[in-house]
Amino acid sequence: MTEVAFHFNAPDKLAYACRFARKVHKSGARLVIAAPADLLVELDRMLWLMAPQDFVAHCRADADEELVEASPVVLATTAQRPPHQEVLLNLHGEVPEGFGQFERLVEVVSAHDESDRSAARLRWKHYASRGYTITRHDLVLKSH
Repeated sequence: MTEVAFHFNAPDKLAYACRFARKVHKSGARLVIAAPADLLVELDRMLWLMAPQDFVAHCRADADEELVEASPVVLATTAQRPPHQEVLLNLHGEVPEGFGQFERLVEVVSAHDESDRSAARLRWKHYASRGYTITRHDLVLKSH
């Protein structure tokens, strides 16, 4: 069964996604980041602007098939038909269709956006009602 974790109180979800991608990449795992198309454009830009020592090899899911297969981090609008199934980082406001094929699912929740927090509560209820054990990570507590 997919391990589900919620990372709460992210001051900036995209900046957190970049740090998370770097951490997953350094661990040797492979990551799919699912987000709306407009967020993917910004996230792609932010990943390219990271310091050289923090660079994370990545590509968009609509890139050449060989590049997608070789990339440790894939940016996608959907979690369906992923090139690998290790870790899924969800930046959508709803439960990602196809999340159950991943070993791990991480949900990032804003510290200040109340609509994002409300949507996260609904996703939490969805996973809990289906028997998933949910791990909670409060990012505010980690930063002190």
